[in-house]
Amino acid sequence: MPDWSYQTIFRPLLSRLPSRVSRSFTLGAMGMISRLPGGSFVIRTLGHMELSPILKRQAAGLTLLSPIGVSGGVDPSGAAHKALAQFGPGFMELGPVTVDAIRSDDPIRNDLRGEMIYYPDYFENDGLTAIAGRISRKGHGLPQFARLAPMPDASPVEALDQIRRMIETLGEAGAAGFYLDIASGNQPWEHVLQIGKGLAGLSMPAGLPLYVYVPLSLPDDRLSEWLDCTIDIEWQGAVIGEAWLDHIIPADSQIARAGVRNGSPPRLAAVGKTGLEASLGKTVLLRERMGDGFIIKAGGGVHEPLDALRLLEAGADLIMLHSGLVHSGPGLPKRINEAVIYETVRKEPPPEPISFWRNWGWMCLLGIGMIIGGLLAWWIGATEVLLTYDTRFLGMAISDIHHVNHHLLHFMSHDRITLAGTMISIGIIYYQLARHGLRYGQHWARTAIVSSCIVGFSSFFLYLGYGYFDPLHALAAAVLLPMFIFSLRGHTDRPNLKPVNLRNDRAWKLAMWGQLCFVALGFALAAGGIAIAGVGVTNVFVKADLAFLGTTPDQLNAVNPKLISLIAHDRAGFGGALLCDAIAILIIALWGIGQGERWLWWTLLIGGAPGFYAGLSVHFGIGYVDFMHLLPAFVAVFLYIAGLILLYPYMMRKPPI
Repeated sequence: MPDWSYQTIFRPLLSRLPSRVSRSFTLGAMGMISRLPGGSFVIRTLGHMELSPILKRQAAGLTLLSPIGVSGGVDPSGAAHKALAQFGPGFMELGPVTVDAIRSDDPIRNDLRGEMIYYPDYFENDGLTAIAGRISRKGHGLPQFARLAPMPDASPVEALDQIRRMIETLGEAGAAGFYLDIASGNQPWEHVLQIGKGLAGLSMPAGLPLYVYVPLSLPDDRLSEWLDCTIDIEWQGAVIGEAWLDHIIPADSQIARAGVRNGSPPRLAAVGKTGLEASLGKTVLLRERMGDGFIIKAGGGVHEPLDALRLLEAGADLIMLHSGLVHSGPGLPKRINEAVIYETVRKEPPPEPISFWRNWGWMCLLGIGMIIGGLLAWWIGATEVLLTYDTRFLGMAISDIHHVNHHLLHFMSHDRITLAGTMISIGIIYYQLARHGLRYGQHWARTAIVSSCIVGFSSFFLYLGYGYFDPLHALAAAVLLPMFIFSLRGHTDRPNLKPVNLRNDRAWKLAMWGQLCFVALGFALAAGGIAIAGVGVTNVFVKADLAFLGTTPDQLNAVNPKLISLIAHDRAGFGGALLCDAIAILIIALWGIGQGERWLWWTLLIGGAPGFYAGLSVHFGIGYVDFMHLLPAFVAVFLYIAGLILLYPYMMRKPPI
């Protein structure tokens, strides 16, 4: 569920459901997909969540693949932890964990406009036994930290015993470390301090770090008092919580009507955008007091990459995400990671430019070759239609073909011109991807080129489906294939050196719709390419084709059995070329869209125009205007134009440096 689908389709629909139902449905669906064979690969592919080595962090003896963590409140039941691990985090949190389960049926309130989530019970969880089992069978490779809290209203002695039990049980289950959440409960402050003094006697499993959990709503003077009280404990760091506790409960709230629970007033936890400033303040306080070696994890109110950068600049080492994943979307970890990478590499000397002949130049030449080949094929399709070796294969002159069926040459022209337009589109896209992507070591650009080329060169064998060998196609493949092979040499992935998007502004939100249009276009063109290639090597014609021709395959076979072989060769070739084009467009749409990427917007505009113009103009030129036959093309044009319009403000505007 990347941002282009979450922001446009799923979030508006899910927001109409009760929050608990919405959360259960979303996490359950993601968890189910991740457990299917290849499900994790699909999640990574749709979101392009591959992590750069630049993101690696060392924290208390652990190597984290990225500085982003997922709060335990995002998926308290653990239904989608395997899926969430594919979104780009470096670690996961489970919790809060209490020795016994704490349940609540009160509603969770989600304020979409204010970007806040209101939880009726901040300590709701499945209990120690269930969470220990969850840790032991996690299904992913990320470190899992457990946030431990005593039961509400537990005495200091009971609280210390509960914490000891949880550390022993979860340490054996495989927890990577512990966050001790003592000050978030409803104990009197004197009891909190008493528990803090007793923590010094805890026995920790060897090598597991211990973090103090700092509630967002804890006053600074009490935080200082708490740190003084626990000075004998070897804290590896602190985790700044994301929730405002004891938030004012709306008068009409079901929680308020429920009255007193367990002898204590009802407590509402507010998690969301307003927590950022408090998180920044506590980060600064902890960094000044505890020094550079103290690890700080913060994340309250992080809803866009700029929020994370502000926390890192204030002194945080790692970022925790909660409400941002709900309101901004599952692509937020990736966007933050990209911002962190850019902030890292922008301060370093630029790498040496890659030589034209090393790899990317060969792909530029291949693209130019495709453009020239497409122009030549267009000229042939618009004039003679058939070449000498075509007529020699048929054993018929062009005048003979006209005599058989006066629409037949027009039909062959329509196949060849649509193929020509697709070839020109492919050539433009390849040239641009090589010059602006491969040249700068962009992984996604190389993936788009390689995937598309493999399909393109493999589709040559479709030409042989009906026994017709096209020497011109064979020559073109023989010339272009070495260029493709040379373009694969010595490629090294490099980080993006351009500014990245930091805000969830209107241009970004419109771009999510534009990206959705191009993703849909890529999938639609791929389906069309497969269908056309399949028809080309099987039935050759669809009903609309035969209606336009006013004949049947049997009648054509009766005149010359080789006619259908020649037509099949053109159809299969066009289907393969369309699939080749579609894969490049799809990977661009999935992975390449970025703020300020002007060259890519122009690539989509100029690269798509020849294909659409060729396909539509030749149909109207020869009078093949069956509406249902052209409907997929009209839909594709709509997606193409709408996508360009929606992406324009985002891709043509440079991000702030």
